[in-house]
Amino acid sequence: MTNPNPVIPPAEQQTSVPAADLINSATAGVIVERTAQVRNGSHAKGRKFARMMAEMVTAKQVGVASVFLYEETFGTKDRLHWLIHLSSLHAYEQMVHMGTSDGEYRDNTADSGWDEIFVDGSMTETVLLPQFWGMYGTAVDGEREKQSTVYLEQGEITGLPGAREQVPQPYEQLVHSGNCGLLLHRTAQLDYDFRSEGRTFAREAAESINENLPGEATVFVYEEAFGAADRIHWLIHMKSLSTYYKVLALHVKDEKVRDLYFQQRIAPERGGGTWARMFVPGSMTDTGLTPHHWGMYAT
Repeated sequence: MTNPNPVIPPAEQQTSVPAADLINSATAGVIVERTAQVRNGSHAKGRKFARMMAEMVTAKQVGVASVFLYEETFGTKDRLHWLIHLSSLHAYEQMVHMGTSDGEYRDNTADSGWDEIFVDGSMTETVLLPQFWGMYGTAVDGEREKQSTVYLEQGEITGLPGAREQVPQPYEQLVHSGNCGLLLHRTAQLDYDFRSEGRTFAREAAESINENLPGEATVFVYEEAFGAADRIHWLIHMKSLSTYYKVLALHVKDEKVRDLYFQQRIAPERGGGTWARMFVPGSMTDTGLTPHHWGMYAT
């Protein structure tokens, strides 16, 4: 579902590859979020390099990797975010191999002077895996974890189903990293004592938006791999920046949605409490990301 009259062009318009052939946040088995801070004086050069490298990977690795570039909005200026959507961890190995064997890729990297574009030490990567019920040994209700593709799949597991499986709506109604106008990346650290309850809340909170705002906002839940254990990531995709008002209104006017946040979710024998006890205080952060387009921020 692409916004026919976008104020900000969606990320799938950054590439020459048709949208139908792209991997996005709904279909990826792995997302690697790479961030880097552009040096002062390299604003335009840094963005040109970032888009060039994204397009090279996307065009050469169709079906394996698709890379979209976002600007951090309402955060640190000139901090770039690449979302590298991969079919699997094996695909990441293929992408790494490209970096060592593809002459054009290596030449463009060498000739760009990229080591002078970004602030030293500012480039980081976070690996996100689409969550499925029972992931990392957490309890749900004894039934949902046995209905997951991972549980039912016979033989060796070579990948994870995309986050699209978390949402019952038709694919055409989903807002994802390829067609959204604003991507809100929310992270929170689970309290280890309530890691099971926290994951259930994370999914139900996402579902409350998905059910009520189809075609306007879609939320997927991911787990951080190779980083902090039990850190949850929500990617909240919105059709446009103004969609944020609809999300706010939903949490004020819909009693069923409001009840998610006020109901007692922790068993009395464990001290009781709402969702607020499930997360480490101060660990929940939001980062707004806008798809990059040429001329953005007067570059």
